Amino acid sequence: MNYERHYLTPLLEPRSIAIVGASETPGSIGATLVRNMLDTAYGGKLFFVNPRHETIFGQKSYDSVESIPQRLDLAVICTKPESVPTIIETCGRAGARSAIVLSGGFAESGPRGASLERAAVENARRHRLRLLGPNCLGIMRPSAGINLTFAHGSANPGTIGLISQSGALCTAILDWALPNGVGFSSVVSLGGESDVDFGEILDYMVADPRTENIFLYI
Repeated sequence: MNYERHYLTPLLEPRSIAIVGASETPGSIGATLVRNMLDTAYGGKLFFVNPRHETIFGQKSYDSVESIPQRLDLAVICTKPESVPTIIETCGRAGARSAIVLSGGFAESGPRGASLERAAVENARRHRLRLLGPNCLGIMRPSAGINLTFAHGSANPGTIGLISQSGALCTAILDWALPNGVGFSSVVSLGGESDVDFGEILDYMVADPRTENIFLYI
């Protein structure tokens, strides 16, 4: 697919990615994300952001998205919910084009979480940054070497596009698909759907030459 063919290309075919909240702590979402991406054949630029570490798994760690020496297509955020609106603002100022918020604790958790979610979305919209999530599993693009999820293991490449609001259902399908030889062009977990929604991901997959069939869980 041509890079500028669809407006969600920076989200689903990013050429530069930052993992904000990257970690080496065993069992943490940040560590699982990092290991998942290091275990793939991703050909773009991958950056780690955590102000408490100088390196993560031997690679440089930046103290902020704004410290990264190039503009990002995608920031993947797995920090505490209270920090997310500020991080989205920082990503916007740095010129990032999209973000995935894996963290939970937003509208699904009550009024305070809903307020944090509104603030994050407002900051994203002010900078014209598209936001997937929050409280989602993330995305996989197996043929592009992208596994930006905290699932244990990746998916086989294939021609099925999977779109699900439920991260748990995504995980269950992937656990079944891998030993049964079923592959995917894309796996997208929408979570809270605060910005990017089913219709937009469906529109992208319809235009994606790698995708022949689309499976929705709504």
